[in-house]
Amino acid sequence: MTRTEGYDPATHYDRVTAGWGLLLGDELHYGVFESPDEELATATGRLTSLMIEAAGFETGQRVLDVGCGSGGPARRLATEYGVEVVGITTSPVGVETARKRADEAGVEGVSFEVRDGTDNGLPDASFDRVWVLESSHLMPDRAGLVNECARVLRPGGRMVLCDIVRRREIPFLELKERREDFAVLRAAHGSARMDPLESYVELCEQAGLTVELARDLTQETLPTFAHWRTNVELHRAQVDELMGVSEVDAFTRSLDILEAFWQDGTLGYGILGAAKRD
Repeated sequence: MTRTEGYDPATHYDRVTAGWGLLLGDELHYGVFESPDEELATATGRLTSLMIEAAGFETGQRVLDVGCGSGGPARRLATEYGVEVVGITTSPVGVETARKRADEAGVEGVSFEVRDGTDNGLPDASFDRVWVLESSHLMPDRAGLVNECARVLRPGGRMVLCDIVRRREIPFLELKERREDFAVLRAAHGSARMDPLESYVELCEQAGLTVELARDLTQETLPTFAHWRTNVELHRAQVDELMGVSEVDAFTRSLDILEAFWQDGTLGYGILGAAKRD
């Protein structure tokens, strides 16, 4: 998927945030499944746990959550690990939602701001950990993102990132033949670019980070699509009202397309952890 001229990720997520909470679950991301029939919330929680393990949190640390969504992981980190979390997103609706949910849950130690992950304006060496969960594919300036993550990390700090990745080159003729499929994906999930996990490794090394973990999670995340289909069926009337019928139709069609890409080795999912050199 390539960037569409004039596309604004914030506008897209402002439009879909409420509906996606019903379709994707509270954490708004893929799940890592031990078995296909496992509960979606259990699987999304496991993905968060894998990132937590890679991050190695300690009480009192300061964490930057880049692309914080509705704040689910930020609330969990602050509550369970005693860290201070600053969540950033380009979506004002996302920030409003995250703040409201944190207030309703009585969670302290979290704050949410409208900022760009590729140019966040935060001070150098001001965080112990940087957390990037399924937001990098929406940032065309991938090097800018990694460089900013490295810049705000203190020496010895860690960045952990999970996202959709490209697992093979897509020939031009295939892109042309499947242009309608890619149009559906853009309509449902926003304009995005998927890069190989190896490219993230290279960018980290160039930014002064030492990669400690790079793991493919494609097979473990594959059952996610079936669970999202079930959520469409369960909440169809409500999400039609929140997002519009055409938006929900595009989301539903996108699940078949993405599932096929997972199965044929085109796209998949990966996790990466890296530490800033002293």
